[in-house]
Amino acid sequence: MAEVLKLADELVFTQTGKHLDYLQEAILQGTLDGRTYAKIAEETYASEGHVRDMGAELWKVLSEGLGKEVSKANFKAILNSNYSAILSDNARFTNLNICPEHRSETSQVPKSHSTPAQPHLDLENAPEIFNFYGRTQELATLDLAIVCDRSRLVTILGFGGIGKTTLALRLVGQIQPHFQYVIYRSLRFYSDLSAILANLLHIFAPDATIPDRIETQISQLLNHLRQSRCLIVLDDIQIPGNGKLTGEDSTVYENYRLFFKAIAEVTHQSCVIAIAAEQSSAIPTSKQPNYPVTSLVLHGLCDAAKEILALQNLADAETWDKLIHLYHGNPLWLEFTATSIRELFAGRVAEFLTYDTPIVWEPLQAQLDRQYQRLTLPEQTAISQLATAIYPLTFAQLLNLTQFSPPEFFKVMQSLERRFFVEIQEREGVTQFVLNPVLREYAKSRGE
Repeated sequence: MAEVLKLADELVFTQTGKHLDYLQEAILQGTLDGRTYAKIAEETYASEGHVRDMGAELWKVLSEGLGKEVSKANFKAILNSNYSAILSDNARFTNLNICPEHRSETSQVPKSHSTPAQPHLDLENAPEIFNFYGRTQELATLDLAIVCDRSRLVTILGFGGIGKTTLALRLVGQIQPHFQYVIYRSLRFYSDLSAILANLLHIFAPDATIPDRIETQISQLLNHLRQSRCLIVLDDIQIPGNGKLTGEDSTVYENYRLFFKAIAEVTHQSCVIAIAAEQSSAIPTSKQPNYPVTSLVLHGLCDAAKEILALQNLADAETWDKLIHLYHGNPLWLEFTATSIRELFAGRVAEFLTYDTPIVWEPLQAQLDRQYQRLTLPEQTAISQLATAIYPLTFAQLLNLTQFSPPEFFKVMQSLERRFFVEIQEREGVTQFVLNPVLREYAKSRGE
């Protein structure tokens, strides 16, 4: 189905200068699945007459592009009998660079008739981005997933300070012309999921009454995501484990699971970007090639991190690679460290590195405290054992040190890996666990 939509999109774009919109995609998919116009109208919350009119216009454009008569009645048969020939005859369309990996921010992108030149922007509480380092490939990946592949749910994951919010906001500035609504919300300013859903619903219908049941709130939001192409960024997501803490937290987990499952699997034309410092099982990940979910885990910067050190006017550029490696390429950690090196060592990186260990500066300590406090006691115990180990530990070694039962131990290590606290290495066919140098020094300083 993805290949069919891609070919149809290229044909429509070539004929009209516009990409397929949400309703056109629904008509194509419904036609291939054997659904009537009435059924398509019901699923898309549109009138049957409007769907028929849109279908007639779409078949006309495809007929002109393919050079043969196309209708709802014969579209599936044409594909089944002539798909390879269509691809061959229209190679000029499939080779068009409709969605290049690197799109200039100032380039003129064709707009669909449903997308205004100036979208409704609501970036409440969004931090201002002063500097942006590297991440060219990550931007290209997300741009492609959202604009071309029409992912409904995109997750940006990674340890605190790695640059998730900065990347998302840079992306918003790049792709916002493709949307009618662009909304950013940080969940740290809302009491629960129901509060954020109520806030979002007020944006689309300021005078409407907000229902109490979260299932109804989700349903109403989906209606708006069908009617308009929206980009919603949800930042600072923290979801408790399923039943891990209290009965109330189990309900919170289930609400988030229901919400993100609906965003991923119910038909609409919008995209939700979820930003979190840990991977929760409540948020779907890519299950199969055509599943409309994209997950991106951010890792530390490499050469791009040198821009951070250059802005701080640090000396000894030949030693910067070592400093970047020591602080795991984490932009926030490097900003804290660069400031302190400038203040204490007059910017001399080589002198600082003679101590051959990362220093957990006070602002870095505070940042790590917030993330460490979310760990369970068994997770903290495992971190403590890894911090005192000289070498990476295997499953068997760490299990022996922690004295957990095997089932509990496996759950603890899986949770720590999803929280990005531990790294998993493979050496000679054996799984090993290790902390990066900063987290090791932090855990040792706690004396646990």
